[in-house]
Amino acid sequence: MLSNSKIRMEKSTLILLGFIVITISFSIISCAQKKAKGAGEENPKGYDLSKPEKYIMPDILQEISGIAFDKGKNDFVYAQQDEDGSLFKLPLGTKDETVTKFAKKGDYEDVAIIQGWAVLLKSNGELYSFQLSETKNTETTNVKVSENLVPKGEYEGMYADEATGKVYLLCKSCKVDKDTKNSSGYILDLQKDGSFKAAGNFTIDVSSVDKMSGKKKGSFHPSALAINPLTKEWYIVSSVNKALVVTDANFKIKSVYHLSSNEFNQPEGIAFDSSGNLYISNEGSETTGGNILRFNYKKP
Repeated sequence: MLSNSKIRMEKSTLILLGFIVITISFSIISCAQKKAKGAGEENPKGYDLSKPEKYIMPDILQEISGIAFDKGKNDFVYAQQDEDGSLFKLPLGTKDETVTKFAKKGDYEDVAIIQGWAVLLKSNGELYSFQLSETKNTETTNVKVSENLVPKGEYEGMYADEATGKVYLLCKSCKVDKDTKNSSGYILDLQKDGSFKAAGNFTIDVSSVDKMSGKKKGSFHPSALAINPLTKEWYIVSSVNKALVVTDANFKIKSVYHLSSNEFNQPEGIAFDSSGNLYISNEGSETTGGNILRFNYKKP
């Protein structure tokens, strides 16, 4: 017969083994559920948001906001800062900027290059456009101003589609979205003279942002958007929420990624080059300069 102490030992062993089996089973099920939901992903496919190549901007671009490339060519980046009516052009990795003044001081939030035109977005939704060839001059007066094409509100994000001649504006804060879980956007058509005409609208349901990010983000306030040329997905940055939102071609949210303050001081602009490399611009602070972060695309 087994002794009482040996029986107790065997019971304890069986209980321990049972506990281990239950724990392992639960972990496997939990991981499978996360994988099925796409949860736990820290990076968009093809990118590592923790390992950027950093380009420090000249002092005058301490408050860099929007950025853009001409036809996806990354030899020069076009940028603006949100206090001065000037367009900046510089090779990445240098501080050899050229400056073209196009308007008086104001709150300018984004820049786009489309079919030979430079387009600047003012926070009230006005667009300032002039021929890109004018950037060889220190100032241009050949500027077309397009007004009253979108509802009153605050706008920070703009994207221009070279192929279609369409420009997309995204509300940061608009009355029409108050008390909703939506972010409204508007589509404009570029005209031959550089002006624009209204061509439609779209809506992004952002009710799932908190759930998909795993963090409490609050109201969504987008600050920039661009199309990934490889996947045709929309990439949308929100500086306030420290989030990168990826949607399908029809603006349905697919995933949300947290932007760490360690790398992203104040993300305000976004662009892709023709190879699919991702660029996000950040305003500086008292301790750090304005910069552009480059995330090289690596095929998954």
